[in-house]
Amino acid sequence: MKSANSSLKSRLFVAAASLAFAVTLGTQAVAQEATKSSTTDSKTTRTAAATPAGGAPYKVTDGNKVDDATLKGWRTWRALACERCHGAEQEGLVGPPLVESMKKLTKDQFHTTIMNGRPEKGMPPFSASKMVNDNWEGLYGYLKGRSDGKIKPGHVYAMDGKK
Repeated sequence: MKSANSSLKSRLFVAAASLAFAVTLGTQAVAQEATKSSTTDSKTTRTAAATPAGGAPYKVTDGNKVDDATLKGWRTWRALACERCHGAEQEGLVGPPLVESMKKLTKDQFHTTIMNGRPEKGMPPFSASKMVNDNWEGLYGYLKGRSDGKIKPGHVYAMDGKK
């Protein structure tokens, strides 16, 4: 019985991961279209996402007002619907809890993971996504801020009050 239960869990995980991957492919077109509206090129985005003073890869006030690069990272999170696997509050579902994983992952490990994916675990690669390529450092900053407990779950806003 234990073996059958384990086999069923394994098949359910693979099915969920396959569905998430298929939906991701569909949402990448939407995400790429959203990126076109951005006036910042990828070099500027990477520079803007560089670690601000104080060592954190994000700036946040009031728990939900963030710097421009972190805001773009959050928008990338939303556009690619990462919460389907990692949970709306990054608490984990079929994917791991990022609020915990981000405590251990280096920036380079994070980059490798999102670009190459972890297909054996159901994580698709996002290297073909322009939005991810342009905003991965901001996404790292957003998730690091969530992991550090500095950015509250839910909607985030621009520090300057713009949407």
